Amino acid sequence: MAMLIAGLLLVLLFMGFPMMVPLAASALAVLWCYFPGDITPAILIQQWIGGVTPAALIAVPMFILAADIMTRGQAADRLLDMVMSFVGHVRGGLPMTTAVSCALFGAMSGSTQATVVAIGGPLRPRLLQAGYSESFSTALIINASDIALLIPPSIGMIVYGVVSGTSIGELFVAGVGPGLLILAMFCAYCYFLSDPSVVESATKASAEQKIRAVRRSLLPLGFPVIILGGIYTGIFSPTEAAAVSVLYAAFLELVVYRELSWRDLPNVALSTGLVTGVVFVLVGAGAAFSWVISFAQLPQDLLAEVGLNANSGYWTIMLSICVAYFVGCMFVDPIVVILILTPIFHPIAVAADIDPVLVGVVVTLQVAIGSATPPFGCDIFTAIAIFRQPYWQVIRGTPPFIVILLSAAFILLTFPGVALLLRDLAYTQ
Repeated sequence: MAMLIAGLLLVLLFMGFPMMVPLAASALAVLWCYFPGDITPAILIQQWIGGVTPAALIAVPMFILAADIMTRGQAADRLLDMVMSFVGHVRGGLPMTTAVSCALFGAMSGSTQATVVAIGGPLRPRLLQAGYSESFSTALIINASDIALLIPPSIGMIVYGVVSGTSIGELFVAGVGPGLLILAMFCAYCYFLSDPSVVESATKASAEQKIRAVRRSLLPLGFPVIILGGIYTGIFSPTEAAAVSVLYAAFLELVVYRELSWRDLPNVALSTGLVTGVVFVLVGAGAAFSWVISFAQLPQDLLAEVGLNANSGYWTIMLSICVAYFVGCMFVDPIVVILILTPIFHPIAVAADIDPVLVGVVVTLQVAIGSATPPFGCDIFTAIAIFRQPYWQVIRGTPPFIVILLSAAFILLTFPGVALLLRDLAYTQ
């Protein structure tokens, strides 16, 4: 059965079919070949629809809409100017600005691909003009955008929370520590990599210019404060926080900055609808696929063959999770990987008494790394489309950043408090 599923997935993917087709075809093939007459294919439609009905998924299109509004407005530019005023003049200041800006925009959008577009568009030309290579500049933007999956809000954490039943609010808070850790590691790498004699630095901003830049960015910085503060204080749920973020983004760009007009909203909504449609089709297909393999008890059979169970120990289970999600996202969309693998690994981790929030953060980090890793990481193809660069040029500079991200994952596994400390402070009474 596993060979049938893997074979169909690979063949249909290489034939160029969208991901929903291999998932649906594999699920149908299992039913027809192994359970003929027992279950009707109509059950797949029920599972497909059921996969997109959880209320928590309402947050996904709302965060996408908020990101679209901000990408077309001034919020991203104001954040860039603020960060640049503080670190643009130091050694490695421009790439540090890129990394910090990706983290800040991720705290508003929750999407790696939206971050690549919003931050990569204005900063990549500046990096090239300052003397940084094309491969380094592109790889920095792609991999720094991964922080958007860890710094809340995170679309990946929402999907994981829905599939596993883990608290999305706790996942959001727990993602802050690992996100800041990766940001610090990226900034340190940029500092030591940059050669002051070759790379141009920006003019040091005066105290007055810094104050002005901070004032201009105060309202965009309100996004993480509203989202995390509202969830932490119990004023609203993560789903309600998404709705508030849309209202706040619209207020900033339509009323305060007036960068957008009411006539622009239909196009923004259409863009959001297209992206949301793709995401929800994948979620539904993944839910149906997950139900079929669970019904067929394929996860239990596979895990029994490799000897992975609740008694395997912390490191064996967590390393298996890391490898499975990392490799999966090298080939398939992160949402699909979360949908397929979570029903397999989450019960084992819970049975082994591993904190499900820690598992969720580790999973999110691994899918973030895989999203920027060759051969088929989704952020790579976003960069190819946006920057109009060939595939090999885009991936040339990624290995050092992947090493940094994997090192961060090892630190997280060794010191779980990096993720759980803030969660415990926020949720332990």
